[in-house]
Amino acid sequence: MLTRQLYYLLKPLMPRRLQLLLRRRRLQLQRQRHAHHWPIDPRAGKAPAGWRGWPEARQFAVVLTHDVETAQGQEKCGQLVELEQQLGFCSSFNFVPERYDVSPALRAHLAQCGFEVGVHGLNHDGKLYGNWPRFQQRAARINQYLKDWGAVGFRSPAMHHNLAWLHALDIAYDASTFDTDPFEAQPDGMGTIFPFRVQAPASASGYVELPYTLPQDFTLFVLMGERDIGIWQQKVDWVAAQGGMVLVNTHPDYMWFHRHEQGHETYPSQFYAELLRYLRQRYAGQYWHVLPRDLTRFWLAESGVER
Repeated sequence: MLTRQLYYLLKPLMPRRLQLLLRRRRLQLQRQRHAHHWPIDPRAGKAPAGWRGWPEARQFAVVLTHDVETAQGQEKCGQLVELEQQLGFCSSFNFVPERYDVSPALRAHLAQCGFEVGVHGLNHDGKLYGNWPRFQQRAARINQYLKDWGAVGFRSPAMHHNLAWLHALDIAYDASTFDTDPFEAQPDGMGTIFPFRVQAPASASGYVELPYTLPQDFTLFVLMGERDIGIWQQKVDWVAAQGGMVLVNTHPDYMWFHRHEQGHETYPSQFYAELLRYLRQRYAGQYWHVLPRDLTRFWLAESGVER
């Protein structure tokens, strides 16, 4: 916690290229050390007690999500929607309410097209979980955005999380964790490729936690410099074999759709398109493609799994 607070204190003083350089060097040192549990932690494949399987006897679930970090990322959302529609997929877009002006027209368009909208923190400053009084103040504003947007899902910026505090939010699900990702600032993985229930203390209420199970695009293509989707394919194959949940989180901010958008922290949107084609072609008829809100409803009402 102290290291993370120090980083966000110094971050505004560091040029962006220096931030990336430091993160890349740190990751290079870590990657070999964590090879035994990244990108696959064999322990995470165990199904929860009482698990009865996905709808329609599908082998595994596929959930697509996007975090829109900046106004520039928001401008690319339309192109990302078109890409997914052309390949027969839909997804959830998580917006930062007070970092940029979130477009009501875009939110309406997403809803009309059958996509989902979620809330991605409040202002993306790394201070959401700094202390309980501050979190309470921000939670009240986050809850207002959830209500105004008709959203039921939340994801914290930078995957920071405090699952106990999230009971203060009016959410059906949270997606701020992962099965295994030692490269995150808060690297405590949940150790499962399945959703799980987070029960409120002394209450029957709670929410469903949806950990992402494929490495994030920024980690793979910007920090690691991977030039193909081999790691994504490897993880998809393993999750499918375990009958779990393929949940991927990508960022339109870091994708380029036209060559003039290329930069030192972007990657070709074609990589994401290749992932979708891989799913569609290799696993046709074997997966349940579902929005986060609908998977949450299934998990609570139909799966019979208690966690």
